[in-house]
Amino acid sequence: MKKWIAGISVASLVALAGCGGGDDGGTESAGEITVGGKNFTEQFVLATITSIYLEENGYEVDEATNMGSEVVREALVNAQVDLYWEYTGTALVNYLGEDPVSDGDEAYNRVKELDSEQNGIAWLDMAEVDNTYTLMMRQDHAEELGIESISDLADYVNENPDELSFASNAEFATRSDGLPGAQEEYGFEFGSSNVNRMDAGLTYQALRDGDVSVSMGFSTDSRIVAFDLISLEDDKGFFPAYNAAVSVREEVLEEYPELEELLQPLAEKLDTETMTQLNYEVDIEQRNESEVAREWLVENDLIDEEE
Repeated sequence: MKKWIAGISVASLVALAGCGGGDDGGTESAGEITVGGKNFTEQFVLATITSIYLEENGYEVDEATNMGSEVVREALVNAQVDLYWEYTGTALVNYLGEDPVSDGDEAYNRVKELDSEQNGIAWLDMAEVDNTYTLMMRQDHAEELGIESISDLADYVNENPDELSFASNAEFATRSDGLPGAQEEYGFEFGSSNVNRMDAGLTYQALRDGDVSVSMGFSTDSRIVAFDLISLEDDKGFFPAYNAAVSVREEVLEEYPELEELLQPLAEKLDTETMTQLNYEVDIEQRNESEVAREWLVENDLIDEEE
């Protein structure tokens, strides 16, 4: 696998893509595929899993990761990347200009239909990996207060105003599908004086250290496990779905129609719990992404163990 880290522009992808293909060692190749990826751990892991899996099935694979959402999407549309894992909520709202949808299947079906019609982008099977927003508490504190769901949290805040504080980044604190919308849906309010704004990466630490009582986060973040936090159940299904699925140009599928069936087991075997654990092994245990990805593929009987 030829692996390279993409720069900040699609122009750099064009230049790098011309650096030559891999050596097939005399074995007939199933084809050449460029796998893209974004610039955070989960995306590095997903791209590596996909790249190794395709290689083991006979493809020559280039891996282009470390791109922002808009950049990797542009690379896909402009044919510098053949496929990558995208999230339904991101595509629906950011790329297609639609309102967010909380039901996972509905969001996926809508994205699949619109992206094909408007952009010639196909969405393969959706994984049960939902990297949506979440409200978190320290596990011991939540148990002490008897809070398991956002409805429980709302009841507690209404009965004990000004007791709990909340950590949020600036975006979540103002988005209609963030804190304001959640408070309206569940019928409670922290109060502006109890909302502490900070960078998203700092909210987990602030919660762990007891600087705040509740925090926003993302459901597959490994720090939820590492810091003994819990995600409160979104029992009213408010937060939009951000399920992961492989997005691929339809012309690539026309050239390699077997990809849809070939990649199906990845979607079937990945879920939120699994993804969180894989992220944990890379972020917290500091393991190499390739090692983690290959181990998962072997454990799930998707590739053979290296001799």
